[in-house]
Amino acid sequence: MGRTHERIEGRLREFIEAQPMFFTATAPLAGDGTVNLSPKGLRGCLAVLDEQTVAYLDFAGSNAETIAHLRENGRITLMWCAFAGPPNIVRIHGQGEPVFRDDPRFPDLLTHFPDIDTTQHGLRAVIVVRARLIRDTCGYAVPFMTYDNDRDLHARRFAREDDTSLDAYFAGKDDIATSIDGLPGLPLPLPPTPRTG
Repeated sequence: MGRTHERIEGRLREFIEAQPMFFTATAPLAGDGTVNLSPKGLRGCLAVLDEQTVAYLDFAGSNAETIAHLRENGRITLMWCAFAGPPNIVRIHGQGEPVFRDDPRFPDLLTHFPDIDTTQHGLRAVIVVRARLIRDTCGYAVPFMTYDNDRDLHARRFAREDDTSLDAYFAGKDDIATSIDGLPGLPLPLPPTPRTG
């Protein structure tokens, strides 16, 4: 039923790129730490960079657990489910890294996301994940669900923020600069948005 893949290519890549949402899972090293599982949406927010690497945009939100866990230990699992068409579940178990706005790699990484207006979503980082294990499984119990459209609420909420107000928003939240378990999260103050063009 399950199959291991050496690289992200062909039908596997097509499947990943076609899904309107995926999930991320991370955890701290501490045995009693909080495991984090997050849904990620917005078409175009994920890109396959090469046969071993994917990246996704990390937008403004009410916590920074994924960033904190990646800064501590780098472990991450991404999962895609087929809610339409033939059943399938794909997982990439890998090593992740948050690339922040002041990193020299940041502008180049943004070129992989041409269909997302990154100025509207309070972009905090690009999460880059290098695959260590790529597997798919049957997905026979995953229900059929229809995708209607992306919600526009996130863009409407954060499009009105500039760097200064977004930094103040993050500074006012309990679980942004540090995680629920007290790990370093999003580095504040927030670096300015790189100017392109």
